[in-house]
Amino acid sequence: MKKITLQALVLKNFKGVKEFKLDTQGYNVQVFGDNGTGKTTLFDAFIWLLFDKDSQNKKDFQLKTVNAVGQEINNLEHEVEGIFSVDGTPLSIRKVFKEKWTRKRGAATAEFTGHTTDYFVNGVPSKKKEFTDAVATLIDEDVFKLLTSPLYFNEQLHWQKRRELLLQISGDITNEDVINSNKELASLENILNGKSIEDHRKIIASKRAEINKELTRIPVRIDEVRRSIVDVSELNESAINEEIEKIQALITQQEEELSRIQNGTEVVEKQKKLREIESSLIELKNEYKEKNYGELNALRDKVAVQKDKINQFNFDIKQKQYDSNVYERALEKTNIELNKLRSEWEEVDAETFDQHKTTCSMCGQDLPEDQKQSMIEKFNVEKSERLESIVSKGKAGKKEYQQIEVDLSATKNQLIALEAEKKESERVLSELKTQYGELKNNTTAFEETEEFKTKQAEISSIQEEIQRVKDHANEEATLVREKIMNLKEDIRNLERDKAKFDQVEASNKRIEELEAEEKTLAKEFEELEHQLFLTEEFIRSKVTLLEEKINSKFKYARFQLFKQNINGGLEETCETLYQGVPYSRGLNNAARINVGLDIISTLSEHFGVACPIFIDNSESVTELIDMDTQIISLVVSGADDELRVEQDDNNSLITVDCEVV
Repeated sequence: MKKITLQALVLKNFKGVKEFKLDTQGYNVQVFGDNGTGKTTLFDAFIWLLFDKDSQNKKDFQLKTVNAVGQEINNLEHEVEGIFSVDGTPLSIRKVFKEKWTRKRGAATAEFTGHTTDYFVNGVPSKKKEFTDAVATLIDEDVFKLLTSPLYFNEQLHWQKRRELLLQISGDITNEDVINSNKELASLENILNGKSIEDHRKIIASKRAEINKELTRIPVRIDEVRRSIVDVSELNESAINEEIEKIQALITQQEEELSRIQNGTEVVEKQKKLREIESSLIELKNEYKEKNYGELNALRDKVAVQKDKINQFNFDIKQKQYDSNVYERALEKTNIELNKLRSEWEEVDAETFDQHKTTCSMCGQDLPEDQKQSMIEKFNVEKSERLESIVSKGKAGKKEYQQIEVDLSATKNQLIALEAEKKESERVLSELKTQYGELKNNTTAFEETEEFKTKQAEISSIQEEIQRVKDHANEEATLVREKIMNLKEDIRNLERDKAKFDQVEASNKRIEELEAEEKTLAKEFEELEHQLFLTEEFIRSKVTLLEEKINSKFKYARFQLFKQNINGGLEETCETLYQGVPYSRGLNNAARINVGLDIISTLSEHFGVACPIFIDNSESVTELIDMDTQIISLVVSGADDELRVEQDDNNSLITVDCEVV
C-alpha cells in the first residue's frame, strides 16, 4: 500500500495567517486553538495547495488576507508549501498566489490587472501542468478527499456516489445469485427475459399507470353510453317496418302517375317536330359555311403561304450578305499576302554574292579559286530555289484570289435574284390581303340570312305550343309531387324511429365490449402487480445479501441501501448507521468522526493508499479508533488564543513552538 505522510505544512499570508509552519515530521499531531485562531485554515491550505479548493470543496473562497473592515490587503504573496513523504521518498510542492500590478504607458501609478500563480516542485519553478502532474502522482483528487476527511464521505459525497463506491468495494451481486437465494423468485428470470430489474420496474410502472388510467376511464365511458341510449319502450319495430312498406307502395303508384302526366303524347309529337327543324337548321348552316366561307379560307391560306415565303427570302438574303462579306475579307487578306510575296521576290532577286566572303576571316588572304567558284555556285542555286518558291506561292495565291472573285460574283448575283423574288412575293401578298379584305366585308353571317330567321321563327312557335301543353300538365304534376313528398317525409320519420333500435343495439354492444376490456385490463393489472411484488422481493433479497456483504468490509460502520416506503415499495438510498443510529439523524459528532475513520480505513485498503487525515472539532472525541495512518487533529481549546501543536512521538505528546499572526 502506498503511504503518504505530511512532514510539514508552511503558510504565508493565507486566509489571515501571516506565517505558520505545521511541523509534523510524519507523526500524528494535535493542533489546539480557540475558535477563529486558524485550525480549519490549516486544512483549507492543505486542500488548496493540492486542488485549488478549500476543505468544504469550494473553489471560490476568501484566500487573501483582509483588514478589520473586510478589505483585501494588496501586494501580498499568499503561499502554501507542503512537504510530503511518499513511501519514504520526500516530495515538496509549493504554490504562490499574488496580485499583478501593471503601469500603463504615461501613467504615474500601477493598476491592479489580475492574479498570477507560481508553482514549485521540489524547489524547482514549474509550469501548472507539471505541478498538477506531480500532485496526480500522489493520488486522484476525489480519492484524496475521501481519505483525508472523516466527514467527506457522509457529508459532501452524494448518496448515489456513496452507494456506487460501496458496491465497487464489495462487488455487486448478480441476478442469478439473488434468484437462487429465494425460491419465490424462480419465475422472475423468464419474466425479465434479459432485462435488468430497474428497466423492468420502469416498464411495469409505465404499464400500470397506463392501465390504471384506462380502468378509471372505462366506467365513465360505460355511463356515457348508457345515458345516450334512447327510450324505445313505446315503439314497435315490426309495426314500423310494415308501415314503411305500405307507404313505399303508395309512392310507387304516385311516381307512375307523375310519369304518365310528364310523358303526354301531344308534347312528344311537338318535341319530335322541334328536333327535326333544329337538325334542318344545322344542315343549312353547314352548307352556308361551306359555300360562303370556303373561298375566304382558301385566300387566308394563300396569305399564310406567301408570308412564309417572304420570311424564307429574308433568311436567305441575310445568309448571302454574310457570305459576301466573308469573300470580300478573304480577297483583301489574299491581296495583302500577294503584295508581300512580290516585295519578298524583289528583295531576293536584288541579292548579290558578297566578295568579302572569298577571303579568309582569320588571315585576310584570298581563298583558292576552286573554293571561290564553289561558293558562288552554291549562292546562285540557293537564290534560284528561293525565287522559285516565292513564284510558286504567288501562283497559288493568285489562283485562290481568282476563285474567291468568282465566288463573290456568284454570291452577289444570287443576292440580287433573291431580293427581286422577295419584292415580287411582297407584291403578291399585298394583292392577296386586299382580296381577302374585300371578300370578308362582302360575306354575311348565317344568323343574318332569311333562311335562319324563318327556321328560328318556326322553332319559337313550336316551343310556345309545347310550353302551353306543359303548363296544364304541370299543375296536375305539382299536386302529385306534393303527395310524393308528404309520403317520403312519413317514411323519414318512420326511419328515424327505426334507427333508434339500431342505436340501442350498438350501445349495448359497446357496453359489452367496454366491460370485456375492463376485465382484460384488470387481469393484466393483477399480473403486473404480481411482477412488481416479485421485483420488490428480488430487491429485498438483494438488499439483504448486499448489506451483509458490504457491512462485512467495515468494523463499525453499517449501511442501509434501501428504505421501505409507506406504500410498501422499496426506494434506493445510502444511509450510514453507527450502532443502529442513522448518520443523518441523531448521531453525535464523536460517532460521526469515528464511523468516518472506519470508512476511511476500508477505503484506504480498497484504493491501496494511506493519506494524512484531518479531523476538525476532534475535541468532541474522547477516543479515536485505531488507524494505521497519520492523523492531524484540530482541537477547539478556549485556553489557546494562538495555535499550539502537540506531536505524538511514540505515543508521547511533544509541544511544538508555532506562531500565528
